[in-house]
Amino acid sequence: MSDDFMLDTDDLTRRMDGAMSNLRTEFASLRTGRASGSMLEPIQVDAYGSMTPINQVGTVNVPEPRMVTINVWDKGLVGKVEKAIRESGLGINPQLNGTIIMLPIPELNEERRKELTKVAAQYAEHARVSIRNVRRDGMDQIKKAKADGISEDDQKLWESEVQDLTNTYIKKVDEALAGKQEEIMQV
Repeated sequence: MSDDFMLDTDDLTRRMDGAMSNLRTEFASLRTGRASGSMLEPIQVDAYGSMTPINQVGTVNVPEPRMVTINVWDKGLVGKVEKAIRESGLGINPQLNGTIIMLPIPELNEERRKELTKVAAQYAEHARVSIRNVRRDGMDQIKKAKADGISEDDQKLWESEVQDLTNTYIKKVDEALAGKQEEIMQV
């Protein structure tokens, strides 16, 4: 039989690292009181029949600490960009000036800070779900190998290795969330 089963833990690790990287990008998009071009990164615009990041339909600038501007290249997309920003949950009210969209960043009040910590928690939960999906894929590979004839001891060994990897990454997500929530709540 196939007692030489080897689970590709490097692949599982790489995919879990991808979930963490995505979480860091989403956390960077949460504003903490200062304007930043990265806060617009997760926002997608329906441009030319496909979802496109904002930085691919216009130039994003931060001319002052409380202002972000987007110079949209195609005048026909200005309304779509504005709509995408309004629906993004950032809590920013875009102001139009021709093809330039100005985003004044309001001071964060206590209520908005609490909302942002909830958004951060949602991002963290998405990352946890992604990590658990990677775990499920690994467990499915182990089950398939068991059907192909690996021993029960090997099965348990691989399952515990996948679970340990999952626990490590879930802990990283929780730590990142705690740090981001602390940063948001800082006045």
